[in-house]
Amino acid sequence: MDAVSAVPPLPVVPLPEEQSAEALRLLEGLDAPALWWLSGYAAALARGQAVLPRATAPAREAPAQERLTIVYGSQTGNARRLAEQLARDAEATGLAVRVVRAGAYPQRELKAERLLVVVISTQGDGDPPDDARGFVEFLAGKRAPRLAELRYAVLALGDSCYPQFCAIGRRVDARLAELGAQRLLDAGEADVDIETVATPWLARALHLAREALEPATVRSATMTPLRAAPLAPASEWTRARPYAAALLANQRIVARDSARDVRHVELSLAEAGLAYEPGDALGVWPTNPPALVAAVLEATGLDGDAPVAHDGRTLALRDWLAREREITRLARPFIAQLAERARSSELNRLLAPDRREALATLLASHQPIDLLREHPAAWDADGLVAALRPLAPRLYSIASSRKAVGDEAHLTVGVVDYEAMGTRHVGAASHFLAHAGYETQVPVYVEPNERFRLPADASRDVVMIGPGTGVAPFRGFLQERREIGARGRHWLLFGNRHFRSEFLYQAEWQDALRDGSLHRLDLAWSRDGARTYVQDRLREHGRDLHAWLDGGAHLYVCGDATRMAKDVHAALVDVFVEHGGVDRERAEERLLQLAEEGRYARDVY
Repeated sequence: MDAVSAVPPLPVVPLPEEQSAEALRLLEGLDAPALWWLSGYAAALARGQAVLPRATAPAREAPAQERLTIVYGSQTGNARRLAEQLARDAEATGLAVRVVRAGAYPQRELKAERLLVVVISTQGDGDPPDDARGFVEFLAGKRAPRLAELRYAVLALGDSCYPQFCAIGRRVDARLAELGAQRLLDAGEADVDIETVATPWLARALHLAREALEPATVRSATMTPLRAAPLAPASEWTRARPYAAALLANQRIVARDSARDVRHVELSLAEAGLAYEPGDALGVWPTNPPALVAAVLEATGLDGDAPVAHDGRTLALRDWLAREREITRLARPFIAQLAERARSSELNRLLAPDRREALATLLASHQPIDLLREHPAAWDADGLVAALRPLAPRLYSIASSRKAVGDEAHLTVGVVDYEAMGTRHVGAASHFLAHAGYETQVPVYVEPNERFRLPADASRDVVMIGPGTGVAPFRGFLQERREIGARGRHWLLFGNRHFRSEFLYQAEWQDALRDGSLHRLDLAWSRDGARTYVQDRLREHGRDLHAWLDGGAHLYVCGDATRMAKDVHAALVDVFVEHGGVDRERAEERLLQLAEEGRYARDVY
């Protein structure tokens, strides 16, 4: 849990003003476990069931030379999950260990570290996760210290659908070596089938960490009440063991004549006990479209009933393609396999280091079926299954608050379904959800997103920028804040192509304006008259935005990472330059500072 940066004012009736101020001072900076402990302890005191303890010294934290430090940078939660898994395994063997989000890591402590594992993902075109930008920039900068006494290991996560696969992990690994640190083991590079690489890599890292630390002092199991709680056990329902959720609603929320299909999907979590917070995501395990499976079989000339043994299992080829293999997203390893089988000089040229932009265009515009048709090759069933990546779940920002909807999770799903190059292109999960009936069981799990949380202080203002389906989490934000009676103001900036046909959740936003739970709504329509985008509205209302932020507001951005998020960030820089009286470098620093304070959060994809 993140430390509480601000505490809501205490009720004025039970406490005199002086005691109220003192209580606020004492509570400032405590994390959630400490606050929960205090609330329960205070309740026990009120019932006469507890006595105040004598002051005791806090539990000793193991010095740097006796502990393993794990730093993670995570955009979608995978790096966090692996870092916490390593921490649990290390603690179970008696090692002193601390696990820290990169954005919360005290950079001044790096020079004192002796054993460090970094688990970090790469986003989009070689970008670090939002919560790791400061950490990566610090390592690359002149302030980074010499690390001659450090032993380290880096587990890099990436997606070979993008040209700069694992670029950030590679950069961190190389930079630590440049600073004089010694590799504990070679960097691991995991694709979307994460466990294939991560599981043996983490086991090896733990073994070498134990050798490096023995006979280090075993960490003390004693914890004071105000010390951070140990890592919580994993949920019963996980990525590896999803819950089969019942479908409650599947409603189109754009006009019938819209060229796009956007669905509002409601799923029941009633029997799962799955808990989530506004800002979290729901992982959905899809089944590939039957028509696309049939097209792949036709293009390769293979028998769908042919048995294929792979990874210790034997399934019919058709089942591998439907439920186990990625056939809607193109990846570099598949292109390399096809280039070899088809003896294609054209594909081989695309894989050259100097063709990165051309490869990026191909990866973004084509699906495997396109290349299978354009470059005929001799395939066998075993080879095709091995060449295709394992199917991965898709993450959707949850568009609801449990306080408002109970044991349900709502999603806003933009359906990918279009014609290109004579082929129908579809998205695996969006097609699966769009065509789900009420008898469908949807395999799901919750992916926490601690970086994208509402402010702990409910009196803080909130600015939400969410064009298109990026508006989803803000529906949950507003539901949550309405349910808790938050005093802070709410400003939503929403954009889409057409007002008449693509104003998502229009009635809900208008109702919220009327009842006062939404204080301001600014809209941008990119295909109605003059092309206007949310970043244009930010610049247009820059003075007001700067005033909100200067007054302590939290700023959230959700949606497309490729263009929208970058354009919005550039607009925010312009706002600080024009209305904050700073140059562009200082404006960038100010935004980074807001991000490190938890007041500028992005959920981009």
